[in-house]
Amino acid sequence: MVRITDGRMSGTSYGTVVLHVAPESAAGGPLALLRTGDRVTLDVPARRLDMDVSDEELRRRAGESGPTVPEAASGYEWLYRSHVRQADTGADFDFLTGRRGHPVPRRHL
Repeated sequence: MVRITDGRMSGTSYGTVVLHVAPESAAGGPLALLRTGDRVTLDVPARRLDMDVSDEELRRRAGESGPTVPEAASGYEWLYRSHVRQADTGADFDFLTGRRGHPVPRRHL
């Protein structure tokens, strides 16, 4: 069995798994167009994952109105949606790019 996801998954320790496909479906990624019964080709040595669906059918599906994600007005959800990069670029806050590895000054209490 092959598991493919654009989400986060823990507890995966065996079998063929393709994790963190990017961009995520909610951000306009191609997995949003995949439907039950579609064929997918995975070529591990070539590092390729292809949906075996015609370009015409993908365009049709892209034109359909799918589920909408409500806007996050504030809080951590807004921060996450607005500033966390996709998995292929580190899944970290965009404003931390280039800052990792630098010690944070300690505050004295």
